[in-house]
Amino acid sequence: MRRRALSSALAAAAVATVSVVATVPSSQAAPALTYVALGDSYSAASGVLPPDPDAPVNCLRSTRNYPHVIAGRTGANLRDVTCGAAETKDYFTAQYQNVPPQLDALSQDTHLVTMTIGGNDSGVFINTILQCGSAGLSTAGQGSPCKDKYGSSFEDTLRTKTYPDLVKTLKAVHARAPRAKVAILSYPWIMPRTVGCFDKMPIATGDVPYVRGIQATLNDAVRRAAAATSTTYVDLNQVSDNHDACKPIGTRWVEPVLQGTNPVIVHPNALGEAQMAAQTVKVLGLP
Repeated sequence: MRRRALSSALAAAAVATVSVVATVPSSQAAPALTYVALGDSYSAASGVLPPDPDAPVNCLRSTRNYPHVIAGRTGANLRDVTCGAAETKDYFTAQYQNVPPQLDALSQDTHLVTMTIGGNDSGVFINTILQCGSAGLSTAGQGSPCKDKYGSSFEDTLRTKTYPDLVKTLKAVHARAPRAKVAILSYPWIMPRTVGCFDKMPIATGDVPYVRGIQATLNDAVRRAAAATSTTYVDLNQVSDNHDACKPIGTRWVEPVLQGTNPVIVHPNALGEAQMAAQTVKVLGLP
């Protein structure tokens, strides 16, 4: 009887030991990425509802911007300092009294940084839309009044001013977050290649390829700055083609000046932000 009792006790102990061993995880879960989102209104998703309650009001940041989408998909710990109307200079100095320099959000412990920046520098992006829109209205959508008036001036500014400012900014980001994977996105297409939509975007017929060309030069400046600073370039040129502001709801990624759904005109909608996030995740190889 004693032998049987002893055998039973040993067997029970062995089962318990196996059970305990089986419940011990084989490996510890990887720590969440420390993710800092920088950039302008295309990063902030300005005008897309709902607004981010943690953001300064003047930044017009949305909880549906591509950084929030990426963080939700990857489980990253997100610090979002994106802010509408930001320029590269706002990485170094306060954009508003309650909005510190964006570089202040970075540290030695930052793992991932994303941004869309450069479009607001020297007013090129907004001036292209405003000036070419006004010119288009003045001719009832005929001819190429914007190209005729401004020629290469917008592109000259992008090449001589915006590009070096982007290089300076990206170098500063790497210096502040030396261990981080840094990615910069191009801007999704606003205008189609050749045929516009004067009822939605008041760009004259002959200025449609001109405006598209200015954005192509901006995206190329972003690409070249990324290459010069060992920054990952998230190219949206191909994937955003045929999703411009002239396309119908459900297809377009950018809202038009008229008949749009976003009060902040010529900016990405929620679909556009989600697609920008998807391309970024793909390029970076994130889970």
